[in-house]
This record gives sequence, C-alpha cells and structure tokens, in this order.
Amino acid sequence: MKPVTVSIDVPQLPAQVYDFLDVMAHHEQFTDHFLTNWRYAGPDRGVGSSATVTAALGGVRSDVSIEVVEAEAPRRIVERNVSAGGRRVAHGTYTVEPQPGGGSRVSFTYAWEKAPLADRLLAPVVRATMRRADATVMRRLAAALAVDTPTSSS
Repeated sequence: MKPVTVSIDVPQLPAQVYDFLDVMAHHEQFTDHFLTNWRYAGPDRGVGSSATVTAALGGVRSDVSIEVVEAEAPRRIVERNVSAGGRRVAHGTYTVEPQPGGGSRVSFTYAWEKAPLADRLLAPVVRATMRRADATVMRRLAAALAVDTPTSSS
C-alpha cells in the first residue's frame, strides 16, 4: 500500500518540536481521538520507548504496539507499529524541518510494511481514513505544542 503523509507548519523551533515528540507519553495528548487506553513501557523517550494502545479507526478497534526504533535529533523519529495479531506492520515517521522564516514543518508518514488482505482490498478507503485521522493528529499536535512549548519569539 502507498504511504500516507500529512504535514503542518508550527512556530516552534525544530529542537523544541523534537523534544516534545521524543516523549512517548506526549503522543497521547494529540492522538487520543482515535488511540486510547495507553499503556507505556521502556524508557520515557528515545529508542525503545513504547506503548500499547487501542486504536478505533474506521469502525474497527484493535490493539497496536508502538515502539520507537530510530531517533535522530532534532530531525526524525521512526516508530514501528504492529497490530492485527502481527498481520499489520507499519512505520510512522515524524520528520521535523526548519522553515526559512522560523518555526518548523512537521510531517508524519505512515507506511505499511505488511497489511491484512482486507486492508489491501480496501486500500483507497483505508488510506483516506488514515489521512483524515493523521491530519487531525497534526492540528492537535500544533495545539499541544502551543500549550507546552514557547515559540522562538517568546
């Protein structure tokens, strides 16, 4: 399946955005519209930090294991997601790029490595549902950053 990418521009500097995203528990604040029942394991931040969540998307509920597998400060965080009893494996990648006038562009790409047959058969619907959910994630991330992190002009 083709990956889904969404982006948003925020006034915070890349290091500030990265520091916020690097803490697994912060993700609950901006994803709890479809990821609930967060259970954390491993370190609080960085490679090895993980959570198991209940995802409710497109009328389907399933447990998802999320683990940070790569972290390159202040630019990139890669999470490995496993669900559907291991039949769905994907990577969620946050990329933080500086903007010419200040602030950052935050992008999130969800890329399927392996997907159940139903997901593959309904790929356009699955991708559209994921894109909508992730666009909401980006808006909520921007709001969470505004509360948690001062901008570079503050």
